[in-house]
Amino acid sequence: MTLLRHLVAILALPFAVVVLVPRWILTAATPGDTRWPAGASLPAAGGRALGGLLFLAGFALFAWCVALFARVGRGTLAPWDPTRRLVVVGPYRHVRNPMITGVAAMLAGEALAFGSRYLAYWLGAFALINHLYFVLVEEPGLAKRFGAGYGEYRAAVPRWVPRLRPWSGASSSDDDTRR
Repeated sequence: MTLLRHLVAILALPFAVVVLVPRWILTAATPGDTRWPAGASLPAAGGRALGGLLFLAGFALFAWCVALFARVGRGTLAPWDPTRRLVVVGPYRHVRNPMITGVAAMLAGEALAFGSRYLAYWLGAFALINHLYFVLVEEPGLAKRFGAGYGEYRAAVPRWVPRLRPWSGASSSDDDTRR
């Protein structure tokens, strides 16, 4: 049942953002998009390679965050099935929203790999939508659910730009959750 909860959340949210919407964009917006030509030069090949690496790095970060939500937070990434514990370990010690950063990196990787300015616009829209959602809905909800613990975390860890040194204010009785 737990695996099914995570799969539903992933299919409903990041899969739609990273696979379904970009597929639609790439098929619907072909005439005005600037894709790498078929016999592309070295810069295009470099863009494809860099895009692929960026996508893989974003996917790895996203997967790590989903695993932490399941193991530490005892919930999913979905607003309808949120974590029961505040997750402030791993990449969350550097930035409050690494899962969104991972998804954004996947979108940036797709935009580079396909040479698509419309996918880059989608990345911008995704970033704006998430910023507004986090400021207006997610953060007030977390403050209500987790109280002073979230307030301390929010004051110490930036929303989008990672801090270089990991925040050490996270307290946990299980050292394994720090990874």
